[in-house]
Amino acid sequence: MGLHIDLEVKDQVLCVRLVGELDHHSAEDLRAQVTQILDQHLIKHILLNLGELEFMDSSGLGVILGRYKQITSIGGEMVVCSISAPVKRLFEMSGMFKIIRFEDSEAAALQNLGVA
Repeated sequence: MGLHIDLEVKDQVLCVRLVGELDHHSAEDLRAQVTQILDQHLIKHILLNLGELEFMDSSGLGVILGRYKQITSIGGEMVVCSISAPVKRLFEMSGMFKIIRFEDSEAAALQNLGVA
């Protein structure tokens, strides 16, 4: 199926919406696109909307963890919202929810990050 990546900057929040499958074939493309936005804009936080992400493997976890380290190194926060059941289970098993906050919806996440 592949991966569709939708990136949008709202104030200082990079909204990353993923549809499809995040695996070793698509992880590098996601990493490159997010890094390019982080280099071009003043980004303080990253919001991951994973409601339409059907599958993710360890490569996907790795690229998310790498962006988490990048954004927290500048004092920012990464938030995940609208996560699909199989991806949520992977986040729980890997311990990602211990470091990345979960919000029910993108609107709630943006509000808690200070973007109305």
